Amino acid sequence: MKLSGARIEAFLKSPDAAARAVLVFGPDLGLVNERVQRLMKGVVPDLSDPFRVTELTPASLKETPSRLSDEAAAMAFGGGRRVVVLRDAGDGQTSVLSSFLANPLGDALVVVEGGELGPRSSLRKLFEGADNAAALACYGDEGGSLAGVIQDELKTAGLTADPDAMAYLVDHLGGDRRLTRAEMGKLALYMGGPGRVSLADATACIGDTAALGLDDLALDTADGDHVGAQRVLDRLLREGASPIQMLRSVARHFMRLHLAAGGVAQGKTPDQAMAALKPPVIFKAADRFRRQLSRWPADRLGKALDLLTEAELDCKTTGMPAAEITSRALMMIARAAARR
Repeated sequence: MKLSGARIEAFLKSPDAAARAVLVFGPDLGLVNERVQRLMKGVVPDLSDPFRVTELTPASLKETPSRLSDEAAAMAFGGGRRVVVLRDAGDGQTSVLSSFLANPLGDALVVVEGGELGPRSSLRKLFEGADNAAALACYGDEGGSLAGVIQDELKTAGLTADPDAMAYLVDHLGGDRRLTRAEMGKLALYMGGPGRVSLADATACIGDTAALGLDDLALDTADGDHVGAQRVLDRLLREGASPIQMLRSVARHFMRLHLAAGGVAQGKTPDQAMAALKPPVIFKAADRFRRQLSRWPADRLGKALDLLTEAELDCKTTGMPAAEITSRALMMIARAAARR
């Protein structure tokens, strides 16, 4: 069965008893890991219990394909349901998992942790089409879901955020749930206790993180510096950033340019239009943003946003390498800016 949106959260709280195996996959590896942990703890509260938790790898199944069924059928010493976790799964394990789902032995929950699996993935198709399995896709937090994660972390630390600080956090986090929580933990440590987070606090703590690399990518792309943009993109890929996270970061920048361009069209000066953005353009990027406003008229900004949206959709639906789709889209935009 294929789960998405609110159905995923409902399943995590109360998994369908008919689901003997669950595939958790997607570009947001932090969210993948978080959901795998939730599924495991729903069965075994103490994940350090070696009698109730077994971890497998693709290499171990290649050597002994029957081990998956053997572990799922094994009885736990001292009783209790078991969990079998398969890490780093891909299409190479489709055959073994298909055999298991056709004849699932025992009562253990099999949790399969995968990375980015396109719509053509045989493993993804297997889990989405099986009545006794579930597939949970994990894409980067954005919009309301990202704001919810940030609010939860703030509340846990006894913090609240000013509106412009909250807007800054939403704009600079997301894409990887684990990184978002880590950055919010750093912000809580920076604040030193309960209180109210200002925009200055947020920029002081979050501005020099991995999100800065995403800012560089967006600025270089909008500048028309395709060499610099490709260099930053390659570095972010090496560091494990998601291509979809990059596309969304660049899209947020172009959306802000589009909003500011609308303000200029209504008679505001570039500085007034920039100051009206929430959060406002940070000081060190103000000159570049101002030049980009003169470089990008509103209609061409709209076309760039359409291209970024199409690229994200292609990443999710075509099965083509997401990194190549992202690079091609960003280079097209950067070269268009350079020609201008």
